[in-house]
Amino acid sequence: METSINTSTVKNHFWANMLNVADHQSEHKTIWYLFSLVFQGVFFLPIPAVLMYYYHASIIVLPITFGLYLGSIIVGMGGFGIRVMIGFFGFCVVVNLAMLAFYIF
Repeated sequence: METSINTSTVKNHFWANMLNVADHQSEHKTIWYLFSLVFQGVFFLPIPAVLMYYYHASIIVLPITFGLYLGSIIVGMGGFGIRVMIGFFGFCVVVNLAMLAFYIF
């Protein structure tokens, strides 16, 4: 007897779990906001200086990084939901790591 797992059900289950975790974090919205700002300020705001000085990156990395940081401030102070806040933080991480990978490798 062969059992098959429907992949769309697994994907929907994973997405539902992720949304459930995000919804349970709504009481910690301020902590997520502060964590996002501190994390980006420490790890991602120095990226343009490093990339432009050591790897001769173009100036475009500066407005991208700073724009994402200002976007995080707007998302946190603008009254957006916790799903948007966590999602935007994840987007910022992905974009900054992609810029690092693009210029270093």
